[in-house]
Amino acid sequence: MTTEFRSDTPATVTFPEVIEPHAENSLAALFSHSLLQTGRLLLRWARDPYTMLQAIVYPSLMLLMFWAVLGISITKATGVNSVFGTVPMITLVGAMFGSIAGGLSLKKEWADGLLSRFWVLPVHRASGLLSRLMAESVRIVLTTVLIIAVGFAIGFRFNQGILAGIALMLLPLLFGVSFATMVTALAVNAAKAPLVELLSLLCTLLLFFNSGFVPTGAYPTWLQPFVENQPMSCAIDAMKGLSMGGPVAEPLLKTIAWSVGGLLIFTYPAVRGYRRAAGNPA
Repeated sequence: MTTEFRSDTPATVTFPEVIEPHAENSLAALFSHSLLQTGRLLLRWARDPYTMLQAIVYPSLMLLMFWAVLGISITKATGVNSVFGTVPMITLVGAMFGSIAGGLSLKKEWADGLLSRFWVLPVHRASGLLSRLMAESVRIVLTTVLIIAVGFAIGFRFNQGILAGIALMLLPLLFGVSFATMVTALAVNAAKAPLVELLSLLCTLLLFFNSGFVPTGAYPTWLQPFVENQPMSCAIDAMKGLSMGGPVAEPLLKTIAWSVGGLLIFTYPAVRGYRRAAGNPA
């Protein structure tokens, strides 16, 4: 037996019958509703050319551009294949710019009143925010796999073994989920202020001042402490160690500290802002 919804148009949409509905605030409802909304977000992003350009096409083209324009020269100057720095850097760039595109999409849904419409439906209240982080995680993993595949075509390798390679691919996920939480907090707490848009400028600056672009020692002495300890450099250095060899423990601990710190700082503003945004159309 099914339930049918008929509109003014000839098309008819058929929904499956709900046999055992979960209580609205149960964990089972949170799980199933989050999965459903995660699928909705991924489908929406897949159909949005701007999101696909920011999350998939732009990072891959940037990797090839860096390799063709600067990579060969940097390799000759330093004696180290630059692709072991640029591939980790671009995976982080993909995670960051994809999250920014997702944040802009969230602001649009808020402005269009979609968040408010979901808020009055009988769904778990936490599923809206949780599904965004789940969708971001899926997007980051897919983008990372694609960028590393492109990297393999230009010389990137897992020289430390497959387990180290798997650990390497998990770092952009950790870094990206923390960054996405920050973007979500900014998006739902500033309906009018262009905080998410301005964040892309900060990311562009970090892109040119990290250890993936050129080794830290190539920067001016006064700038090296910043370059060495900014969050992108910590993750890049850990990923370098996991791919071509080198120190791993210290940059890995710094990456975890930056990522966990970001989650602790921005989770509450994201939750509180999302509840307010859903209850108050922009």
